[in-house]
Amino acid sequence: MDHSAIEVRGLSVSYGSTPVLVDVDLTVPIGAGVCITGENGIGKSTLLRCITSLQRPDGGEVEVFGGPPGSTPEFWRAVATTVEPPTWYPGLTAREHAELVCRAHGLGPQDAGIDEALGRFGLTSHADAIPPSLSSGQKQRLTLALTLLRPSRLLILDEPEQRLDPEGRASVAAMLAAYLEDGGTVLIASHDEVFAAAAGTSVVGMADLHTP
Repeated sequence: MDHSAIEVRGLSVSYGSTPVLVDVDLTVPIGAGVCITGENGIGKSTLLRCITSLQRPDGGEVEVFGGPPGSTPEFWRAVATTVEPPTWYPGLTAREHAELVCRAHGLGPQDAGIDEALGRFGLTSHADAIPPSLSSGQKQRLTLALTLLRPSRLLILDEPEQRLDPEGRASVAAMLAAYLEDGGTVLIASHDEVFAAAAGTSVVGMADLHTP
């Protein structure tokens, strides 16, 4: 049985003549939490995009739960990610977006705890607003609420603490720690090592994953 949620071997990506990822190797065991840190432009988001099949690498291999990422409906049932900005459906409120996510993943909206999820992210008073009318911080919180509301086995989050106040960061970190305790696997990119520690993830420097 494969005990790795994510296996990255020899991954390389260039933008034009500029190499961004060079021979990157990364293993994330099932049930583990890993936070990748590093300065802007070092390739954290590119790596997450390759792992979620949203970008094709120039070389190397990526396996998620033993298979190529994004190749089956089962992959997207297992993997929840904030790497790609969400699509907001015209005319649907924040609560209706949450109901849509629940229905898409076989959850009854009445039983999924939508109001509680919105409340945890301070969005109760914005439940009937359409997402484009929200501030950037409120959109970030709604994106996280929708991602954590749906069932998954693996979370891949790009700077989930971004645009959150200290209380919001602490709350999200606690949710990620609980997700890990329940047997889930977490891969995040973040600049905040305090947040990473609170979330129960171990920190890996992006620069340590590849040889320039």
